[in-house]
Amino acid sequence: MIHQASRRKFLHTLGIGIGTAATVSAFPALARQTNTGRKLGIALVGLGSYAKNQLAVALEKTDDCYLAGIVTGTPAKAAEWSRKYNIPQKNIYNYQNFDEIANNKEIDIVYVVLPNSMHHEYVLRAAKAGKHVMCEKPMSVSVKEAEEMVAACKKANVQLGIGYRLHFEPFNLEAKRIGQQKVFGDVRFLQTNFGFSIGDPTQWRLKHALAGGGPLMDVGIYCVQASRYVTGEEPLWVTAQFGPVTDKERFATVEESVSWQMQFPNNAMVNGFTSYKSNIEQLYVSASRGWLQLGPAYGYGPLKGRTQEGELNLPIVHHQTAMLNGICKEFTATGKFPAHINGEEGLKDMRILMAIYEAARSGKKVSLHA
Repeated sequence: MIHQASRRKFLHTLGIGIGTAATVSAFPALARQTNTGRKLGIALVGLGSYAKNQLAVALEKTDDCYLAGIVTGTPAKAAEWSRKYNIPQKNIYNYQNFDEIANNKEIDIVYVVLPNSMHHEYVLRAAKAGKHVMCEKPMSVSVKEAEEMVAACKKANVQLGIGYRLHFEPFNLEAKRIGQQKVFGDVRFLQTNFGFSIGDPTQWRLKHALAGGGPLMDVGIYCVQASRYVTGEEPLWVTAQFGPVTDKERFATVEESVSWQMQFPNNAMVNGFTSYKSNIEQLYVSASRGWLQLGPAYGYGPLKGRTQEGELNLPIVHHQTAMLNGICKEFTATGKFPAHINGEEGLKDMRILMAIYEAARSGKKVSLHA
């Protein structure tokens, strides 16, 4: 099979067996070797479940970076993490003295893992402190904030990256390769869905002031991303519809679900759906000579996929470990984060997310063509 042969050839250049299937040109970070030298020190800002259960776990496995510091407003967490990860007191900060991180030469990158509405403040403060910044998705709660974050990092001459873990995940890389290289011909249609039944009704994700929106901001962004990296294009326009609200107390300030439709320059059409009440996780790509389906597609998996030629035989990886390895290898080699996860990439997503909300509120088609 043509796409199997090209994948083997690519992976051979990386010195590994059948696995990730990105192209060297599409994901240059995967093709460069790490320079020798000390590991990059990363400080996590916010020690919630994602930092604890994913990023900290990854940083124990990474080759080119390690957990050098933490920022938390909870003294008990500071003590717990210090003991567990052997973090010295001088590398532990709170939200009041965070700016003193500028004087800490052991910390190269600050990773912001706070509620969405706090990303803007801490990215700007990290940039002012002269630290490179990784920021969880979505990068902000408005286009204006995202633009300010990009501008601040450029002014401070620091790198800004967004935590797009699926850019380093084998099944999504294969979807990107098949779509962009037209392995099965022109992409004509994508169905992309991600939703789950949300738990604790008091959590910050259900508060618009902290989250900036509901499932679209949380997991729908993965669907938007997938349509962009499979086609390799930017959408021309979007229409959208909010779903019915079945729990008015829980969804008092954020949407329960939203559907959207987008068209891309080469005429590929996209149907997207995200929800906090429906358990669904799927990417389906229809092309002129074949198809690809991932399901589960976006969560922690294990992910699975197939094409009309059979099951995809790809490795299962820890997403955050693969992401941090890829980002830090690129940074060590070039002094820059990979372009496909930088601040400008996050800004593109913010413009699309805000256009989906505008289209759903207005009932009108919203142009995205510059």
